[in-house]
Amino acid sequence: MSNELEMIKTLQPFMKKSKIYEEIFKAQSEQIHNREEAIADLKKQLAIDTATWGLEVYERALGIPVDKQKPSTERAERIKAKLRGQGRVGIDLIKSTVGSWAGGTVDVIFENSTITITFVDLVGTPKNIEDVKIAVEEIKPAHLAVLYVFLYNIWATVNTVTWGYLTDYTWREVLEENIF
Repeated sequence: MSNELEMIKTLQPFMKKSKIYEEIFKAQSEQIHNREEAIADLKKQLAIDTATWGLEVYERALGIPVDKQKPSTERAERIKAKLRGQGRVGIDLIKSTVGSWAGGTVDVIFENSTITITFVDLVGTPKNIEDVKIAVEEIKPAHLAVLYVFLYNIWATVNTVTWGYLTDYTWREVLEENIF
């Protein structure tokens, strides 16, 4: 609408009252607005965290199977992990790759022929652990095994609260979630 008014202001006074020019500028204004929305949407697709339909473009370019059933956040995490997982394999690369997933702060230890990955800020198993495993398998040397270590609540932690407090939770939630 503002574009339409700006265009009408540039007309000669006798043209400003013309319905023909008014309709032409109205149509042009809509086209300009649509173009601006399309450009804004395209800019969103350039950033993995804000991409929607663009996630598929990233996945295809990186050789990641496209799974539109997964939430966009998980697909974006997988893309970031794949991008980070390029280069010489070391502790920093594995931390960066696994860190692409929410709650993915990890300790990484290389011992003999095993990589041990311990999730330090997450209680229980990450929801998308299968994606984490796939990403790590893609970047690690084939001769190395991977051991994943997950943290769970123990009885000493549970003993700090009353049974009444725990009645709203399932045993799985008590064991695997940070509810304390």
